[in-house]
Amino acid sequence: MAREKFGTLTEQMFYILLCLQSEWCGMDLMERVKEMTAGRVAIGPGTLYNLLESFQEAGMIRQTKVEGRRRSYRITQNGLRALDEEYRRLTELAGDYRRYREGGEA
Repeated sequence: MAREKFGTLTEQMFYILLCLQSEWCGMDLMERVKEMTAGRVAIGPGTLYNLLESFQEAGMIRQTKVEGRRRSYRITQNGLRALDEEYRRLTELAGDYRRYREGGEA
């Protein structure tokens, strides 16, 4: 079964939305994600700009500023909802792990 486009978020998607609670341009956003994750998550320019376009089309982010080729973005209410839903999903996964792995249940 195909996954709904934003039914779950990849790490790159999650961190882009998390960062866009503040205004960022694309190149700075790539650096910010790398910094936030101590280099664990890297986003290349092709991936970043495809995700930004998809997020914008879905109404999850909005463009806030254009200065030449430099475009800045911020998260919208739709994006915040998706981010919050993903956080709840990840928290449930972690809870399941604790109960069944650390708790020894089978």
